[in-house]
Amino acid sequence: MFAVDKVQLIRYCNLPKGGVSVKGKSRSSRVWRRPILCIASLTPGHFAWPQPASGLLLPVSTLPADRVCLLTKLPGQSNHCHRKASRRAYRVQATLGILSTDPMLEDHSDHLRKRHEQYQRTKAAIEDAEGSLQDFAKGYTKLGFNRVDGATVYAEWAPAADRVQLIGDFNSWGGTELNRGPYGVWSATIPDGPHGEPGIPHGSRARVRLHHQGGVVDRVPAWATWCWKDPHSMSAHYDAILWQPPQHEQYQWQHGRPGRPESLLIYEAHVGMSSEEQSVASYPYFKDNVLPRIARLGYTAVQLMAVQEHAFFASFGYHVTSAFAVSSRSGNPEELKALIDEAHRLGLVVLLDVVHSHMSSNAEDGLAGFDLGQAGPSNYFCQGEAGYHKQWDSRLFNYGNWETLRFLLSNLRWWLEEYRFDGFRFDGVTSMLYHHHGIDRTFSGNYHEYFGDSINMDAVVYLMLANDLVHSLRPEAITIAEDVSGMPALCQPVQQGGTGFNYRLAMGLPDVWTRLLKDVRDEHWSTQELVSLLCNRRYDEGTVAYAECHDQSLVGDQGLAWRLMGSAMYTGMSTFQPPTPPIDRGMALHKMIRLLTISLGGDAWLNFMGNEFGHPEWVDFPREGNGWSHQYCRRQWSLVDKSDLRYRELNDWDAAMLKLEADFKFLSSKHQLVSHAGSDDKPPKQVIVAERGPLLFVFNFSPFDSFEGFKVGVPEGGRYQVVLDSDAAEFGGKGRVGHDVEHFSSPEGIPGQPETNFNDRPHSILILAPSRTAVVYRLLPEKG
Repeated sequence: MFAVDKVQLIRYCNLPKGGVSVKGKSRSSRVWRRPILCIASLTPGHFAWPQPASGLLLPVSTLPADRVCLLTKLPGQSNHCHRKASRRAYRVQATLGILSTDPMLEDHSDHLRKRHEQYQRTKAAIEDAEGSLQDFAKGYTKLGFNRVDGATVYAEWAPAADRVQLIGDFNSWGGTELNRGPYGVWSATIPDGPHGEPGIPHGSRARVRLHHQGGVVDRVPAWATWCWKDPHSMSAHYDAILWQPPQHEQYQWQHGRPGRPESLLIYEAHVGMSSEEQSVASYPYFKDNVLPRIARLGYTAVQLMAVQEHAFFASFGYHVTSAFAVSSRSGNPEELKALIDEAHRLGLVVLLDVVHSHMSSNAEDGLAGFDLGQAGPSNYFCQGEAGYHKQWDSRLFNYGNWETLRFLLSNLRWWLEEYRFDGFRFDGVTSMLYHHHGIDRTFSGNYHEYFGDSINMDAVVYLMLANDLVHSLRPEAITIAEDVSGMPALCQPVQQGGTGFNYRLAMGLPDVWTRLLKDVRDEHWSTQELVSLLCNRRYDEGTVAYAECHDQSLVGDQGLAWRLMGSAMYTGMSTFQPPTPPIDRGMALHKMIRLLTISLGGDAWLNFMGNEFGHPEWVDFPREGNGWSHQYCRRQWSLVDKSDLRYRELNDWDAAMLKLEADFKFLSSKHQLVSHAGSDDKPPKQVIVAERGPLLFVFNFSPFDSFEGFKVGVPEGGRYQVVLDSDAAEFGGKGRVGHDVEHFSSPEGIPGQPETNFNDRPHSILILAPSRTAVVYRLLPEKG
């Protein structure tokens, strides 16, 4: 227990009531939405929110008046924390702004204060011992291989070892002895030669030999920055490669970083499978051939997967073995730097798909090899069941360990500064947040699921420290959480009691489309349910929407285009012949699904490499089961480059969709309103009418019915005109909608009495809504 020295009471101001009331069909109570977003009734007075209601934010008129601020005293730390015992009092601010953002958190305020206090205590202890969080995250300047005063110094944290040797080709694998220092850090200094040549030349292969009670093992140094194995040998293991090139061989940065984009449009990419050739693609290939495609389409960010070294190629890069090392399959560190520099020249920010949720259990080639069975304070990993992920067959970090924190935080700084990444997509955040890792769990949205004994408090605090660090080093950096649970306040500032991410992935949206396409006939799709699911998110936290990512493309699942059209794509994608019914349906729905998802599903957009043009088939990495084939581990760019194939039309639609965002910035707009979703029409119409920013979106999902003179509510009077049309001939459509037509509005109802309006809108226009089309309108400026 911590001694409480002082209690200070802080009074909160009342939060004014606001928002639009929405009444559920099956319940009499009203819920209040915050003023930042208004969702109008789909039809007047009716809107059924789905369960779970985890996305609902419920402002209330008053908050509890008092909050307690504790001034606590930190107990002494164990010696593995690398700090002198200190009894300095640390001020712990337990006044959490997130409680005023989401009053439903009030019932869990004790838990939230406890975790925030642990974050502040941990940060204060780091500052006391290391000077600052930023200095603490420079572990790579002390551990691993470093040049110091005319010598190469190698240091490794291995407290369980009784003797440590550095072996490599530089010493004929004979062994250079390391000396044990405080806290289990071993080190050796290898002086330069008589002519100034490094004692360990650039490009040398090395391993560390650990002698311990259980025997002797050779391991890859934990802080290695490049690793390599003989590609011609199936049994060879990775060695660390000393990467310290002379000045003239180091890449010289030429371009500054672009700022954080106003519209975050992410292109998720895997360098190794980015070539059409049946081989592993290189960083130079991606730089010269793929980056220009991404920029031409209009994306503002590229998210690189599988950059951290991973011995198992088929893991998609998620079974990392060496966290600081650039994957050698695609090239060397200087080539990756050139790729990132070119992306910056093109105006693209570059995000790293970083894996801190687990580590490959491959002890021969990775960090797991430093687990010699020692106890938690001396181990990067937890022990027993807590240290093993049974579904992933991987090791789990001990986030409460001082040196684990140093390793992971330093890893983030390394990629930010050495390679100039602009942010991170944190993989597997759900697994980190909960002791049960989300295995065999369904999250209902009940807040009790997010707070309590199931929470891994050490992991949450690590994520808070990570976001604090990244944003202190690069205020414009972007961090994205891959979390399926819907944890509240994940994307709220750390200073307010949140976890600090900028965005979360809307991981449920691809499942919505998969379920509909697999299990529900097109004519039975509920547009009201679609709207409910797409809009059900936390509107004060950034959300990255997507209809599919790499997960849906993997063997065993199907990408959107393949699920829609299947083997018909082999023979039906030529523009020289009329589209067959499967192709006609698939092309139409592919465009509609993507536009509806980006328009209602979030504040940013993500697309996996090739899905923008409906890449056929699936992704299957070379493995024994497929004869080590690259047939399905590549991107067939020639399909989209041929003007006589319909892939070009899907690609052009993607570019037009992103240009719409560039021109009108609807993603960053807080104005999102659904005025019609068809369920109460007699007979039902599968039509969605929505407003986002300054645009009006009309979707007709009916496979059979077109509606001429269809009445649509609009927010302002004036003239409306088409700005994007999925049915346009250039996108493979039938060209049924006139683009030059001006739609003049008519007033609806009695001014000042919204209940007399049409679908809660004061004006209306009449349009044509052809079957299976998405059409976007804008209000034209007044003439003269």
